Amino acid sequence: METVSAGMVGAIDQIGLPAALDQGYFEAAGVVVEVAEPFATGVDQLNALETDQIQIAQVGTPLIGAVLSGADYVILGNYTGSASQLGIDETMGVVARDGSGIVEGDLASLAGKNIGVAVGSINHLYLLSVLEAHGMVPEDVEIINTAPPDMGVALQTGGIDAAIVWDPWPMIIEDQVEGSYEVARGGGYIGFVGYIVAKREWAEANQDVVEAFLTARAAADQWMRENPDDAAEVAARWLSNLDPEIAREAMRFNVAQLDPRISACNYAALDAAVTTLHDLGSIDGTFDVSTVFAPGPINAVVAEKPDLFDDLPPIPAGAEVSDGFAFDPAAGLCTG
Repeated sequence: METVSAGMVGAIDQIGLPAALDQGYFEAAGVVVEVAEPFATGVDQLNALETDQIQIAQVGTPLIGAVLSGADYVILGNYTGSASQLGIDETMGVVARDGSGIVEGDLASLAGKNIGVAVGSINHLYLLSVLEAHGMVPEDVEIINTAPPDMGVALQTGGIDAAIVWDPWPMIIEDQVEGSYEVARGGGYIGFVGYIVAKREWAEANQDVVEAFLTARAAADQWMRENPDDAAEVAARWLSNLDPEIAREAMRFNVAQLDPRISACNYAALDAAVTTLHDLGSIDGTFDVSTVFAPGPINAVVAEKPDLFDDLPPIPAGAEVSDGFAFDPAAGLCTG
């Protein structure tokens, strides 16, 4: 069997990788996968990919900066996201401190508040889209660059009025900070970007291995969708200090975004992220997202193992893609 080293960040939506290992799906697919210790950030993980410490990474928005810096990576599938719709963000939560004046269920009440996000990350993109949807601009709030592990303390001390962050951090913060409460969750404001990534040269030279890996990941995703409580137990084992009850709560939202297929919806989600970060001034350039997607291997898995995907919503008509697909943002192939 071929041996592959794969990486992940310590987040609930990346648990499909160790789940595939624990449930024996990699072995069944004919590939030996060594899962590296969870990396602190996506940037750390891409550094490991670049130096060949791992061959496959699970990464979101840090991929954008890497591509703009000249890295020749390809997207082979999703570890979180959706191929059937654009707006999916069920794993994103907004948590406010007691006395903040922010109204539960009313995101317009963020106006004038100090909002903690990791600048340049998916939670930053979520905030920007929320503001736009409610007729506000970034200057209508004070954006405080805050790493997820620091958000609880920042809320408790009044450094921020609300934290916007991915699971399981909203649950952890509510558990840690007395009086804190969930303002909102998800809402379809953004298309989540969370990709299975490899170096282009390696992926093209190891297509059989890539397909075997993606087959196992698809099997693990389906298992997690069908067995969220068991998947939460895997998360509690792999993510240090994660309370099993919080893992179960977070997994209920995570399974809604387990769709490894690639469609025009994923191209649109990445294009929107690139455009937003560029308009914000967080990145210096843009790129044609068509150049980084390689849908051929996951399409082959879908064709060979359709039963692994039969519980997922269908890809919208016209949004199907194949290798060489040229994405046109104006075509509106995935707008829901």
